[in-house]
Amino acid sequence: MLTEKQVKEIRTHLEKAQNPLFFFDNDPDGLCSFLLLRRACGKGKGIPVRSFPDLNAGYFRRIEELNSDYVFILDKPIVSEEFLKEAEIKNIPIVWIDHHETDFKIPDHVNYYNPTRNKNPSSEPVTFLSYKIANNKDDMWLAVIGCVSDKFIPDFYDEFLEKYPDLAIKTENAFDVFYASQIGRIARIFSFALKDSITNVVSMLRFLLSVKNPYEVLEENKKNYSMHKRFKQIYSRYTRLLIKAEEYHKFKEKILFFQYGGDLSISSDISNELSYRFPNKIIVVVYVSGVKANISVRGKKIREIILDIISELEGATGGGHENAVGVQIKLEDLEKFRKKLYSSVK
Repeated sequence: MLTEKQVKEIRTHLEKAQNPLFFFDNDPDGLCSFLLLRRACGKGKGIPVRSFPDLNAGYFRRIEELNSDYVFILDKPIVSEEFLKEAEIKNIPIVWIDHHETDFKIPDHVNYYNPTRNKNPSSEPVTFLSYKIANNKDDMWLAVIGCVSDKFIPDFYDEFLEKYPDLAIKTENAFDVFYASQIGRIARIFSFALKDSITNVVSMLRFLLSVKNPYEVLEENKKNYSMHKRFKQIYSRYTRLLIKAEEYHKFKEKILFFQYGGDLSISSDISNELSYRFPNKIIVVVYVSGVKANISVRGKKIREIILDIISELEGATGGGHENAVGVQIKLEDLEKFRKKLYSSVK
């Protein structure tokens, strides 16, 4: 958890900002974190960050284009040094809220908040932190969506269940909520709709900033038509890939290793559901694009194993949580990565 002092500091930054710009990770945790803070302060714009794994310097031009006086970075484990340096030169305050374990060195001019670095470390999703900052119970449903998407049951889930019994289920497993409830369906709609064109994502953000309750999201209408359309398009492809990936479960190995290509990167989504279906396996989903391979890994205490492997691969980057990691490596190093992983978990 963030300390009360940290929460008050962030609220003060939100109050001081006249035209803030929110950069958030391109997933439901990042999206819901933005929505909670933006709906609370009533000002600023949001931009999902699609670069992996960092917020790169190319995004800085958006600050200048929108004439923003404050930057809030949500749910990103790494920000490029060039981006941070440019903000320092232009005297743009940065408030960075994250929950990933990382060794990234934080410059002195950045206001950095991460419960993993507190005296009593924890790693609640940024959505959970944002809900505590925003302190608006009307948006509890958004907070639940972001939390369960990040495999976390928040302490207010029972209160949400009481308010929306038709949307949720009684469970202690966050992915039960994600895959088997209506509020989970909204979370999956968000996840896939974020992979749409910039125009349609902006339209979705505008819609989500105005909705009053989750039922407005579930009911397809002209205001959210593109969001539902994109979800249906991707869900169809996702289902086909998931079926192919499940075939590898029949091999009596600790690791389920699945590789695919194409124009759609959904390796994180596939690896999450595979880990839910096969909790005793290490799940490795590789998305190949050009000369790069984006890899999502799920498994008990897998983070250190993966980071140790990629430390020997030139140009490899990655990070995440103890049981969920995302990395990017050169395609030419993929076989080396696979062999090292298999030898490490025998």
